Amino acid sequence: MPDRLAPFRWLAAPATDNVRNPLGDIFSVSFFQGVEPADVAARFEPSGTAVRSMTLDELGDEVAEFVEETDGGDGGGYVGITRIGDWSVAIEPCGRHTALGENLARLAQGCEAVAVGRHDYAEHGFLYAVDGEIVTAFTPHAPVNRWGSDPDRLKEPMRRVGLPLTATTGKAAWDTRWDDALPKAFALAAMITGVTLTPNSFDGPLLVASITEWAQA
Repeated sequence: MPDRLAPFRWLAAPATDNVRNPLGDIFSVSFFQGVEPADVAARFEPSGTAVRSMTLDELGDEVAEFVEETDGGDGGGYVGITRIGDWSVAIEPCGRHTALGENLARLAQGCEAVAVGRHDYAEHGFLYAVDGEIVTAFTPHAPVNRWGSDPDRLKEPMRRVGLPLTATTGKAAWDTRWDDALPKAFALAAMITGVTLTPNSFDGPLLVASITEWAQA
C-alpha cells in the first residue's frame, strides 16, 4: 500500500536521517490565502521597517546570529516569505511565534490562514484561522483535544489524513500517533491550501521580515 504521508515525512526527519530537511527540528510554517508576500511582511513589520530579499541560507545566517545574541530564548527572530500558488508562505526557522494562537489571529486579519509548528523539544502545533479568529487548533499528537471557535470544522479532512478524532490507548497507538503526527498535520495543511511543501519550496528569493518585537511580546 502506498505511503500517503511520504511527501510530508521530510518535514519530520531528524538531522541524522539521509533526508534533505533544510528547516531543522524547530520551525513554523504559516500560509496566508490571497495575501501578497509584501503584505504579509507588512503584517510582521507594521512600523514600516524595510524588509530584505534573501536566500534560505542567508536567512539561516541571520537567524543563527539572532539566536546567539539572545541565547535562543526568543526563537529565530525572522521570517522568510514566498508565494506558492494562491498562498503566501512564511517560514520561521528556530521559532514558533507564528504558530501561537494570539499571533496567528493578528496575522490572519481579512484572510484565511494555516500554521504548523515543529518543536522537537516542546510540542508541535496546528492552527487554522479565518479573518482574525482561530477556528480550529490542536497539538498534532493529541488531535482529540481541539480548541477554537469551531473545533470540529476540520473533522472530515482530519479523518482523511488519519488524525484520530477519538481517544486511542496503548503504547503502539501512542507511538504511531506520535511518529506520524507532524506529517499528518502538514498533510492537513496541504488539503486546506493545496500547497504541498517540498525541500525545495524555499529555495527561491525570500522576503525577510524581523519578528523581534513579536518574540519580546
